[in-house]
Amino acid sequence: MNETILLVEDDEQIHEMVANHLKREGYAVTSAFDGDEALRLFAKEMVDLVILDLMLPTANGLDILQELRKDSMLPILIMSAKGSDVDKALGLGFGADDYIAKPFSLIEMTARVKAALRRSKQYSHTATGHPDQLVKVDELEINLSNFAVLKNGSEINLTAKEFQILSLLATNPNRVFTKGQLFESVWKEAYYGDDNVINVHIRRLRGKIEEDASSPKYIKTVWGIGYKMEMEK
Repeated sequence: MNETILLVEDDEQIHEMVANHLKREGYAVTSAFDGDEALRLFAKEMVDLVILDLMLPTANGLDILQELRKDSMLPILIMSAKGSDVDKALGLGFGADDYIAKPFSLIEMTARVKAALRRSKQYSHTATGHPDQLVKVDELEINLSNFAVLKNGSEINLTAKEFQILSLLATNPNRVFTKGQLFESVWKEAYYGDDNVINVHIRRLRGKIEEDASSPKYIKTVWGIGYKMEMEK
């Protein structure tokens, strides 16, 4: 069965170009031209990946991204003309898995789609290969089978990348990971020294799991090197 991509783009010319190309690549495409339609289709249709424009007529793309992330860990690629480092960090920090800046080549877009789907499948296979595998760190309980994270019995909603970072650190207690190692382990791509992506994800992850993100208990900064999950030996 072909993988289905939800394409959310209000520019009809760009939408048609991208949709036709994806179909030629063997994907099924579900089309939405505004935010409201995107949310309705996402709730109704089974999709494997979302390509989401930031500039939409009925809703801000980042608001739509947050809504999608409330109930799903599917890969979401941001596609927008807003390509500054600040916008990239903001988009990724809101739960996007990757960012495609306009103008872009269809070859690059296809490569990013394939990489995101591949990472999603690999991670899902790894997690479901160990039924009910739990990692406990003080008040945190991380279920590697169903992506659930509990703190004192209450569930914490994490994005896919936040969960992957947390589980990587938790399953390697007291090991220090550089930012490059974290990026290459989680994103499965070469690291070229852009700290923004890692910094945003660590900050948002701490905001969700720590009592005081400015004085973290779980994810410790090793200055000049990287991060670790500190546990008693």
